[in-house]
Parts: sequence; C-alpha cells; structure tokens
Amino acid sequence: MDSSEFRRCGKEVVDAIADYYENLDNIAPLSTVDPSYLYKILPNEAPEDPESFDAIQADIETKIMPGMTHWQSGNFFGWFPCSSSFPAILGDMYSSMFNIVGFSWICSPAATELETVVMDWLGKLVGLDKRYMSIKDDGTEGTGGGVIQGAASEAYIVVMIAGREMAVERLKAQGLSEDDVNKMRHKFVAYFSDQTHSAGQKSANIIGCIARIVPTGDDLRLTKQALQAAIAADKTAGLIPFFVCGTFGTTNTTAIDDLPGIADVAESEQLWNHVDAAYAGAALVCPEFRPLAAGIERADSFDFNVHKWMLTNLNCSALWVADSKHLENALSIHREYLPPVVVSTSFAKNYRDWQLPLGRRFRALKLWFVMRMYGASGIRAHIRKHVRQAKWLEEQLLADGRFEIMAPVVFGLVVFRLKSSAIAKSDTDVDLETINKANTDLVAQCNAGGRLFMHSTQLKGVVAVRIAIGSTFCTQKHVDLVLDVIKESATKVIADL
Repeated sequence: MDSSEFRRCGKEVVDAIADYYENLDNIAPLSTVDPSYLYKILPNEAPEDPESFDAIQADIETKIMPGMTHWQSGNFFGWFPCSSSFPAILGDMYSSMFNIVGFSWICSPAATELETVVMDWLGKLVGLDKRYMSIKDDGTEGTGGGVIQGAASEAYIVVMIAGREMAVERLKAQGLSEDDVNKMRHKFVAYFSDQTHSAGQKSANIIGCIARIVPTGDDLRLTKQALQAAIAADKTAGLIPFFVCGTFGTTNTTAIDDLPGIADVAESEQLWNHVDAAYAGAALVCPEFRPLAAGIERADSFDFNVHKWMLTNLNCSALWVADSKHLENALSIHREYLPPVVVSTSFAKNYRDWQLPLGRRFRALKLWFVMRMYGASGIRAHIRKHVRQAKWLEEQLLADGRFEIMAPVVFGLVVFRLKSSAIAKSDTDVDLETINKANTDLVAQCNAGGRLFMHSTQLKGVVAVRIAIGSTFCTQKHVDLVLDVIKESATKVIADL
C-alpha cells in the first residue's frame, strides 16, 4: 500500500467509523454469537498472497461486527464506561503515525514533555494537591509527577513495587542486611477491602506478597478501625505491613473508603498509601465532588482511568505519585544498548522507570486533543450530564414503588433491586433466595430483547442490578429506554414467579 492507496482507504475507514457511531442505536449492544464462531468461518492459515483492502473491509462488516459487544452504545449499561470521542481518535491517529517507542526522553522529547505537561494539567483539573505536580508554581522541579499507565491494574502493580521498595529501604535503615531483607519479603502484607477491585489481589499475587482482605460493614467502606485491627493481628503474627489501598468509588457501589482514616493509619504504620479512583476519579473535574475525596492529598499515589469516563479512548490511566524516587529506585535498570542516559528531571523524565514495560506509546497526544477540544467546561458538562441522568433514574425507580436503591447514587451508577413486597404473593415474607432469583431473572429479561445491556452484582450475598451510565453517546432517550425496559421486565418477572 502506497500513500495514494492509504489516502483512499483511510478516507473510507474514517467514513466507516463515523457511520458506525451514527448508527449505534440500531445495533444490539451485546454480541450474541456462540463461542468459536469466528474460528469456523476464517481460514486456518494466513493468506499466501496479498488480499485487497476492500475484501478486508467487507469482512469487518460480515465477520467481525457480529462478534462485537458495542461498549460505545448509548444503551450499554453493563459495566463502567470505556470512553470514546472523535478528538481522542484523532490523537490516536497521530500517535500511530509517529509510532515511537518512547521509553526515554531522547526517544522523542516532545512525547515525554507533552505527557509531563498534560498530566500536570489533568492533576490541576481534578484538584490534586501540589505535591503531585511535576512542575511547581514557580517553574522549578517537584518531587512528584504523573505518568500514563495502560490501566488502573497496571498502576496497582507499579505502586506496590514502589511501596515494597520504600519498606525495604526502611528495614535496611534499621540495620538489616540485603540478605536479611530478602528472606523477609514473603512476610510483606498489602491491605485491601472486600470491595477493592480484584486488580489489587492480582497485583499482590504478581509481586509475591500477602493480600489481606479486610471486611467492610453495611456501608461497604474500608474504615480506619477495621484496617487497624487487621494490621495489629498481622504484626502479632510476625508479618510486615507495607501497603494499603483505599478506593474512591468502588466497582460494586461507588462507595468511598475512609480515606482520612486510612491516611492516619498509613502514616503511623509507615505504609505506602494508594488511592484507586479508577472510575469515579473523573468526577473530580467538578468541584462539587471534591469534598468527598478528602484525604487523597495525604496519599503516596492516586490513579484514575481517564479512558473510563473522561472522553479518552483506551488505554489511558492517569497515575500520580507524591515522590517518584521509590518508583525510579525500584524500576530503573540501564543497559548499554539503550540510549545514553539523560538525567531524569521533572523536565526530561525517563518514563520507562515509572512503568512495567520498557516501550510506551505516545498516549499523551489523545489526552491533549481531548483536553483542548472539549476544554474543562466541556468535560465538566459531560460528567454532570451523566450524574443528572443517574439521579433521575433513581427518582423514577423509587416512584414506581417496586424497587429499592441499594447504595447511594453519587456518580453515574444506580444499584437497585426488586424489593420483597413487590414479589410477595401474600402477606408471608419472601426469602432471600427468592428475591435473589427474581433480580437475576430481571437482568436476564431486560437483556433478552437485545435493546440494551445491563449487569448484576452481589452485595454481601444480595443480588442487585447495576446500571452504569457514562457512555459518551448516552442521552436522556437512552435512560428513558432503560427505565421502560426495567419496568416492563419487572412486570413479567413478578408474574412468572
């Protein structure tokens, strides 16, 4: 393919993308193909001779499209959103054009420096404390800074490694040798709640430490008292606490942990304190939500997925640290085949030492496009629109009388269930098993028509329905539809019990 052919094909692809987004409402959001469907219709080997773009484009429509679940649909409510926007796509196109491997400043100075700039922009936009900024107000270097990770799950691993490095250095300062510390690594403990994303426990498995899952109460929040009790028990058993994660907006209910209390414990016990705000962190662009995040200014690190709710295509997860030295100490390794070392400063970072892989894409470009083409006001309007829609849906469900809200509606998530009084056929109480079955059936019935997609979860053994509002293209008409489908499906489920 030469440049002339690329122009022709590229224009066709842009048209196809625009057509796709314009017609999403006419496509069922959830794929219904059977496992191995694609294996059965594609050749068993790659083609020997070149095939035309037109043939491949036809296969996109006839073979790939049926197997796609359409996350960008306004009728997709199943999981937290995976953002998309035309400005972000344009930024990704430029990133693909340059196609750099930006592990060090010298690999492409613009790539490194733009990331530093936009991460400071974004940190300020969500109200982060100045200690997280790469560049201070007076233009001098800070000790902290931001870096784009692939996902919040990657950020977990990175900061846990940094936290372990901090703990190792502390033990060495107490007079222990390197060998002594290495023999103690299996005793290191990281703390999460039973509502923390599974990425936390997976990260502990990867780095080889103990994951202590701390029970939450009825409000599903990790509290200072529960954390203190778990740490005390582990210290008595001879273990070494080193890391804690508090969550700003859990996956199940968007509960907010006791971040100030967690910070108190982390400071007294010398733990690395990470705040995972993968979904809800985007809401902090709106000042009215920032009081809910009190305590993040005391954390060692903070992360949210810009690609979840802030108009930026996957993957773009924003991680900030208050002091980068532990990251760099733990992850910096040099080899002679790498470019000559440029001393890492706030103005010329070697971001390879802030992440797991060596290579990295020019992801800052799409974030730069989004922040410039929407502006802070446009991003705030995007978030507030979805919060209003979620609040409206909550009000309508309560007004119906058959539903109960299972968790406060704070952001764009509505968690509810059919209540027992709606299911009961007489004055007798309905057992939990029957209520759970009714709500499981409700989700299945809502999804059966193919008009939308939603999902269920369990809260301490209670089945609840989750409606995650946040698609870039979700409008009030889509929320109207989900309400109508829920009501229709509830009527059928209750009648069939």
